[in-house]
Amino acid sequence: MDDGLRVTDRWTVPAAELRERFSRSSGPGGQGVNTTDSRVELSFDLAGTTSLPPVLRERALERLAGRLVDGVLTIAASEHRAQLANREAARERLAALLRDAVAPPPPPRRPTRPSRGAKERRLADKKRQSQRKRDRRTDGD
Repeated sequence: MDDGLRVTDRWTVPAAELRERFSRSSGPGGQGVNTTDSRVELSFDLAGTTSLPPVLRERALERLAGRLVDGVLTIAASEHRAQLANREAARERLAALLRDAVAPPPPPRRPTRPSRGAKERRLADKKRQSQRKRDRRTDGD
C-alpha cells in the first residue's frame, strides 16, 4: 500500500500525494461497526500535483470541476467490513476516475444524412401505420 497509485501505463500517483483518513462506517459489520474505523476517505490534490503534465492536469481539473473542493479530489469507501478492502476499493475508484479524466477527447462527430433507402423505409412505415389506423376506424369511412 505504501507504493504509488498506478493510473495508466505512464502515470503513477506517488504515495506522498495521497492522503487517507479513516472513520467509523455505517452499514455491515455487526457490533464491530461501532468500534472499528473501516470507512476510508482517499484524497488527492489534483491542482497541486507535480506527477502530471500541465496539459493533462488542466484537462482533469476541467472535467472533475464539480467533484473538487479547493482542487482536492476525495473518494470515500465504506461498502466493505474490512478497512483493507475499503482502502483497495477507494484506490481503484480514484484510479478509474483519474483515468477517465485525463483520457483524450473523443473525435468530433461527422454529421451524416439518412440514405435514400432509409428515407423510403421510413415513409413506407408511416404509410403502413396510417393505413392500419385508418382500418381501425369505426366512424363509417
